[in-house]
Amino acid sequence: MKTVSVISQKGGAGKTTMALHLAVASALSGRNTAVIDLDPQASAANWADRRETEVPVVLSAHASRLRREVTRVAIIGGEMLYLDTAPHSDGSALEAARLSDLVLIPCRPAILDLDALNNSLDFIRTAHKPICVVLNAIASVGHDADQAVEALQGLGVEICPVRLGNRVAFARSLITGQVAQEFDPKGKATAEMERLHQFVQSRVGKSGR
Repeated sequence: MKTVSVISQKGGAGKTTMALHLAVASALSGRNTAVIDLDPQASAANWADRRETEVPVVLSAHASRLRREVTRVAIIGGEMLYLDTAPHSDGSALEAARLSDLVLIPCRPAILDLDALNNSLDFIRTAHKPICVVLNAIASVGHDADQAVEALQGLGVEICPVRLGNRVAFARSLITGQVAQEFDPKGKATAEMERLHQFVQSRVGKSGR
């Protein structure tokens, strides 16, 4: 089983949206996929309650039980697992990172998000797992994303070549328990998420556990 955690200390960075979209992409590609929701707000679990299908499976777990839940998903045949972490929670996020094959950090191209990224990197690096920053909610005009890349290059962290735009479909689809791939299959949000999923699969395929 391959495990991907989505971590950011900044609220509103898009962690749950990214985790759910990637999980559905994995499920649609034929992988037995689950999500573990570590956020007390239970946004991922609430999304699953609105969903008309039971895949991917979404489980709520306390950080203290995360390792046991990850093991349980593996035992029942899980192939892809996404860990949706809570903001401002170093302990649970670090445990998620330790259990992961890849850590994704969604980051909006804004100064407050870039500042928060430094805090995330400080503790995530102690898990000694691959880390990749994904620029998220990119405006359709302007050069904010390019400027963010320049700022990130000095941090010594991998920057995902796939950027996610500020697409209405990402947020609107979640209202009805869907993701962009289901809500607008031919839209730009779907194309971007498919590319991100392909990138993630290529990265976890290189790491063994």
